[in-house]
Amino acid sequence: MKIFEVRDLDAGVRLKEALSRGETIVAPGVFNPISAMLAKKHGFKAIYLSGAALTASYGLPDLGLITLDEILYMVRKIYSIVNLPIIVDADVGFGGVLNVARTTKELEEAGAAAMQIEDQEMPKKCGHLSSKKLIPAEEMVYKIRAAREVRKNLLIIARTDARAVEGLRKAIERAQMYAEAGADIIFPEALISNEEFELFRREIHIPLLANMTEFGRTPYTTVKEFSEMGYNIVIFPVTALRMALTAIEDTYRELSKKGTQRDLLPQMMTREELYRLINYYDYEEFDKELSGKKDDWIR
Repeated sequence: MKIFEVRDLDAGVRLKEALSRGETIVAPGVFNPISAMLAKKHGFKAIYLSGAALTASYGLPDLGLITLDEILYMVRKIYSIVNLPIIVDADVGFGGVLNVARTTKELEEAGAAAMQIEDQEMPKKCGHLSSKKLIPAEEMVYKIRAAREVRKNLLIIARTDARAVEGLRKAIERAQMYAEAGADIIFPEALISNEEFELFRREIHIPLLANMTEFGRTPYTTVKEFSEMGYNIVIFPVTALRMALTAIEDTYRELSKKGTQRDLLPQMMTREELYRLINYYDYEEFDKELSGKKDDWIR
């Protein structure tokens, strides 16, 4: 690993190349740089910055409360550390057509490989909840066209939440319109059976993304099953955050009850493991090498 290396902003190109190879890309949800480092450690070739997970990490509900600046900050931090293609959940694009254009530009410059926008009204909701409201399909088409006009290599993912609001057929019709408008990938949200996923694959002729979230409308389906149905990307948006929060809560409960962490040590990442994860020794060596050359600089 080269610490402090300047990252090339070619993440969109790399994600597009991976899609062109026909592999099903698995993108686990991350919510900060160290979670992204763990994803990279375990061999994932792309990651998903979930709006729901990031918003929850700020202690807020997923109701469109997060700002573009907050997302940009995290994209830059994550990309500077792991240099993996990041699929970024940009909710509704932070406004109308002009806002989507600015969002596209800013996210690509921050290092995003792909940007997901959805066809909900504000305040948007989690795709697996009830009472969602949609914008007209034509308005979403304008947003997609605006993103295409601005982007260089950033891939545009158009998510439709129409299945739960207007029904499956309308969701497919919207997806077809979004594909024709220039979306690179279609994300059909909250489908309720493998038969629906298969129908979408037959009707839509560009790459498709499947959301395998927990506690939602979609039945638990493996990456292998999604791959066999022809899906190109599978995301697990909030899985890691939910597991992390459970572990943190268990830790605080133990400390509250016992006043010691002694019994938790077997479950804990050691100091050595943490240092290796965050490349502590590379930073230390870098500092030593430069310190040894100070006399040369003085002369």
